[in-house]
Amino acid sequence: MTNLNTTVTWVDARDRLPRSGTPVAAATTGRYPADSETEADTALGEEFWLVRPMYFTTRHRSEDGAEHRDCFVDSDGIVHLPYGLASAETVTHWAELPTLPGGMTHLVLGKDVQTVLQNVWHLPPTD
Repeated sequence: MTNLNTTVTWVDARDRLPRSGTPVAAATTGRYPADSETEADTALGEEFWLVRPMYFTTRHRSEDGAEHRDCFVDSDGIVHLPYGLASAETVTHWAELPTLPGGMTHLVLGKDVQTVLQNVWHLPPTD
């Protein structure tokens, strides 16, 4: 069986940013919007800090045409800036995503997928 354990190394986004195009786990913080108009008058909503998959890029153009530099982009196309910059949700820390089980890559495409899966499932125990 393939060893499925991995170690995550978190990097403070104020200290260093990933290479452009790198898929990452991003710890992002912000404040949820208020639940209703009544609550909006009395509260700003709850703060959050959570982890989401994103990718980092040195240049991104949003659907509205705005250009962003050195930013994290989530699967919805929402731009998140590193902590300390003006953004509703900022990235405090990031970590490179682990590689696929039994390999050194994050991506396998096409006809190679089934071959790689079969090889991983039939590996002898590493213990």
